[in-house]
Amino acid sequence: MKKTILFFLSLAVIISCNEKTQKTKNATLQNQEKTHSYKKPEVPKVNPAQETVENLKILLPKEYRDWGKENEADVLTNDWLDLYEKGGKYYLGKADFKIKRGFSECSGDSTRIINSKTNTLLLIGHSRLAKGEIKTVKIGKNKIWPKEKLKFYFGNEEYTLRAEGKVLSSETVSTDEGEELYQNVKDYKLYLSANNAPETLFLEQESFNDTFVELLFIGDIDKDGKPDFIFGANRDYEEERVILYLSSQAKKGKLIKKAAEVAIQFDC
Repeated sequence: MKKTILFFLSLAVIISCNEKTQKTKNATLQNQEKTHSYKKPEVPKVNPAQETVENLKILLPKEYRDWGKENEADVLTNDWLDLYEKGGKYYLGKADFKIKRGFSECSGDSTRIINSKTNTLLLIGHSRLAKGEIKTVKIGKNKIWPKEKLKFYFGNEEYTLRAEGKVLSSETVSTDEGEELYQNVKDYKLYLSANNAPETLFLEQESFNDTFVELLFIGDIDKDGKPDFIFGANRDYEEERVILYLSSQAKKGKLIKKAAEVAIQFDC
C-alpha cells in the first residue's frame, strides 16, 4: 500500500514539473515572438530646405556693437554665403571677408566691422542654398506706398505687390536720385499675389520714424523657380533692418515666408 502511494506521489511531482517546464518554454517563445515582431519606429525624413528655416542667419557688411562679451558679427564664419552684385548680375558664392575691431564715438561701445571683398547685398549663414548666378527681376520702383501696386513677371507667372496703410502726411523730398515723394504712414501692410490667387500678407509695420519700407531685391535665391525678396524695413532713422523672404519656406497656400532678418542700431 505504501509503495502504491509513493508511486502516485512521484508521478504527480513529475507531471507538475513537466507542466512548469512547458509553461516556461511557451513564455520564452512568446517573448521571442514579441522581440522579433518589434519594429524600430521610422524617423521622419527632414526636408533639407525646411531644415534651414530655424537656423538661417543673415548679416550685412556693417559695423556691429559689442553687447557685453558678445557681438552679432561673431557668428560669421568661412562657410557663410555671399549674395553679391557684379556687372549688373547677382551671384551666390562663398563669403570673402575680414573682420576688424572698431570703436563707436557715438555710443562709446567697442565694435566689430565686417568688410566684404565683393559688392555684398547680404551675407547668409547656416543654409544649404546652391551657389551660382541668381535669376533676378529688374525693380521698377523701390517704394510701394499705400493704395499702390507693383506688378512683375517671373517665369510665366504674374506677381503683384500691393500695399495698404494710413497716410498721415505727404511731401516732396530731395535725394541723391532727385526729388521724390515721401509719406508718413502708419499701419502699413504689404501683400503678395500671383495670377489673381489669394494674397499673402507678409509684412506689417505699425509706424515709422522718418523711414519707410524699401524693396531691395527680387530673384530666385533658393532656385525653386519662384521669386524671393529682400526688403529694407527700418522702423527708425537710427536703425538699419533687412528682411529675407524665401518662397521655399512658405507654408501651404502661401507664396513666401520670412526666413531671417537683421537689425543694426546706431543710436547714440
